[in-house]
Amino acid sequence: MLIPIIALMIPIIAIWTKHQQKLAQMNINSTAQATAEKAAQYASRVHDLEDRVRVLERIVTDKGYDVATQIEALRDQRRVDHGSGVPLETGRRENV
Repeated sequence: MLIPIIALMIPIIAIWTKHQQKLAQMNINSTAQATAEKAAQYASRVHDLEDRVRVLERIVTDKGYDVATQIEALRDQRRVDHGSGVPLETGRRENV
């Protein structure tokens, strides 16, 4: 009685095993695809950041320090020009 039951269980186990292998392969494929998409996004982001760094390097090497000097000169000039203009006489009021 046990022999026919075991004989019938062998094909069922084989079918179940093949199904589990297919599910595992599908899971691996979807994970690989998601990983590839993330890698492409990271590569794009790295490329954008590299471009920004190149621009910043160009600013620093192409008169970058001169720009800082010009900004400081403008700040100094503004301090000097702050006193220029028409003085307000707050003590004298207009009679109506």
